[in-house]
Amino acid sequence: MKKITILIPAYNEEEVLPQLMERLNKVTRSIPQYAFEYLFINDGSSDQTLEILKKQKIQDSRIRYMDLSRNFGKETAMLAGFDNARGDAVIILDADLQQPPETIPEMIQWWEQGYEDVYAIRKKRDGETRRKEWTSKIFYKVIDKMSPTKVYPQAGDFRLLDRKCIDALKQIRENERYTKGMYGWIGFKKKEIQYVADERAAGVTKWSWSNLFKLAMDGITSYSTVPLKIWSYIGFFISFIAFLFLAFEIGKTFLFGTDVAGYPTLLAAILFLGGIQLISLGVIGEYLGRVFVETKRRPPYFIRETSEDESIETDDKDGIE
Repeated sequence: MKKITILIPAYNEEEVLPQLMERLNKVTRSIPQYAFEYLFINDGSSDQTLEILKKQKIQDSRIRYMDLSRNFGKETAMLAGFDNARGDAVIILDADLQQPPETIPEMIQWWEQGYEDVYAIRKKRDGETRRKEWTSKIFYKVIDKMSPTKVYPQAGDFRLLDRKCIDALKQIRENERYTKGMYGWIGFKKKEIQYVADERAAGVTKWSWSNLFKLAMDGITSYSTVPLKIWSYIGFFISFIAFLFLAFEIGKTFLFGTDVAGYPTLLAAILFLGGIQLISLGVIGEYLGRVFVETKRRPPYFIRETSEDESIETDDKDGIE
């Protein structure tokens, strides 16, 4: 019997976990020919998420959990899941139920037909503002133009990955991670399916605009050097215009002499060039900062406890008694 790991990163999701488990159990009961494990990555939650998982673990042996030492972010939490998943395939699912678990059987069906990355794209988003939808579309268009590998618009982390894909992703140990870009970079045989993104079942979103902006910056700088090239082109263009202007001023001085007029123009040119230099230094700094982080070679995450630790403690106590 093939085993499938359902990987669920969770951060302060105490309100939605009971509904999530109910729907997951209903789906997995409909396909009894597969063995399932539910691997929860508690990403430093400050609510009762971990306590609820421990209680659920007592009732359902398929549940495994890992409690990270702090909130490392969803990208790192998924890496922790990749490192510890035991299934022949892994399905990544958000805990908030915006991604319907009822799509899982269709994913498995295509996996059995030989596809190694069955990714789900949102054909409709319930409960999201038009501004968020618009910014998402713009971002995917920009990164698709910049990235040397194919980027799949509207395809998030909701997907089934074959063990080959998981083993490939485990080898990429970047700290500044953008997993959505990694899916395309590793390749493998892909299949697209569609789903309707529901509203959150409970709780509030953990993705603030600052977090989304950071994720966008990680995506652009992790998989493309186009921003550096753009500022190189801008620098050459401005230098060319400046040399032309310099030649014009020298010729004008030889022919007509000079005067003190033009101070506002000179000041504007200095401020403009200074601004361009600061922007270009900022772009270079973004890349240099990521190089600095990666060269430290720090572990991407630390684990406080796991469900396996609980099992070992229980076995030891039984032996003593």
